Amino acid sequence: MFWPVGAVCPLCYRAALTQPESCTMCGRQRILVGRTPDGGRICKACSFPDERPDYCSSCQQPADLLPGRRCPRCTLLAKVTRLLSRDGSTLDASLRPLADVLSDASNPYPVLAWLRRSPAARLLGQLVTAPDELDHAALDALPQGHATTYVRSLLTTAGMLPPRDENLALLINWTARTLAKLPGHQATLIRPFAEWHIIRDARRRSARGRYTYTAHKGDCANIRAAIDFLTWLDTQQHTLQSLTQEDLDVWAISRPALRARSIPFIRWAGARHLTRVGLTIEHPPSQLPGQFQIEEEHYEELRRCLNDPTLPSDVRIAAALIRLYALPLTRIVELTADHLHHDADHTYLTIIRHPVVLPPKLARLIDDHLEDASRHGNEATRYLLPGRAPGRPRNPAGLSDKLKRYGLPARAARNTAMMEALADLPPVVLSDLIGIQPRTAERFAAMAGENWYDYLAGRHSARA
Repeated sequence: MFWPVGAVCPLCYRAALTQPESCTMCGRQRILVGRTPDGGRICKACSFPDERPDYCSSCQQPADLLPGRRCPRCTLLAKVTRLLSRDGSTLDASLRPLADVLSDASNPYPVLAWLRRSPAARLLGQLVTAPDELDHAALDALPQGHATTYVRSLLTTAGMLPPRDENLALLINWTARTLAKLPGHQATLIRPFAEWHIIRDARRRSARGRYTYTAHKGDCANIRAAIDFLTWLDTQQHTLQSLTQEDLDVWAISRPALRARSIPFIRWAGARHLTRVGLTIEHPPSQLPGQFQIEEEHYEELRRCLNDPTLPSDVRIAAALIRLYALPLTRIVELTADHLHHDADHTYLTIIRHPVVLPPKLARLIDDHLEDASRHGNEATRYLLPGRAPGRPRNPAGLSDKLKRYGLPARAARNTAMMEALADLPPVVLSDLIGIQPRTAERFAAMAGENWYDYLAGRHSARA
């Protein structure tokens, strides 16, 4: 491909098509194919001012035309209308908000590519044939995958579905599917344990805004451990009523990976007199963190986050928050623009309930990141690190992998940041500040060689 700027490789050609920028001469968002003598990048119309410009057949504006002699925006509007309408031209009034969300992108090229290639777009086209039947229950009945998740987020962003706690919904739907596959005698026990113990507690945490994706995975693991335990009882020809402590010890030894996860079910069954009195599984000994960084390495990585413009902004922000405040990725991905506040002198980030002052470089980085997201049409979500699905945060596991690829792993840095914080803060203060268990903070404090019992005693005396 040859442009006025010179030969262009296929990769750069596709990148230019998907990332229109402001022409330095006319100021319009265009595909930039030429340069001015002083190095400014310009569009086709400005590169060839003596030629008659190409006009869109729909809006009659000069444009970089796509097949059908339409500009990218008019092409997108036509394709969205064709996807969402029964006859290819007339939109149902109830689908207008969805059409607006899809066609109102500041950069139409990625949406055009999504309409052309994505399974989610094909699924959406199938579902909108009956818009009156679109609800969360209808989507829950479909096979759950990336396409279903994306379509649900899109419909929620458009206001066609009410928002809900998706992590809680994942737990409830997974539990229902799992119970349906169990033998009757197992389902009789697992159903009340799951619904009245696990899910009820999850609902309470969700109401407080504290039910994370990691919490959902942990609750599912507890239910799976209970099912595995009952299956083991069947193979041993035991029942809960005939179970002895020796049997339970054999189970715990033979299932080290499930040992801790089975404790909630054993306690639940004992509290309801489904087992003999006094049967227990002890928690395995707590493993102290083993991954740390030396101080020089820790601060060198922090300097990279704050100063290296070659790193992606999401990597710089997440890695800096870990190294400065020991925040877990599960909490970082839930941060939104509403957690940021500015005054005349400082920018504050509210963690749980407590605002902390951000370093000026990190504050500017976050402001620029949010401004860039707004320019690319993500202002509706306002997550600091939005996910691929509209209205959803970034997946913490995927973000962790990305940090590793850029040489900024999370676990060792967070452990080190915890130790650094405990040099100045009592464990109870740190646990309240960043939302970790007091027991975890105490373990780190013990490793750091600090003893805060005098502080706790003084705090208790002051309250009394």
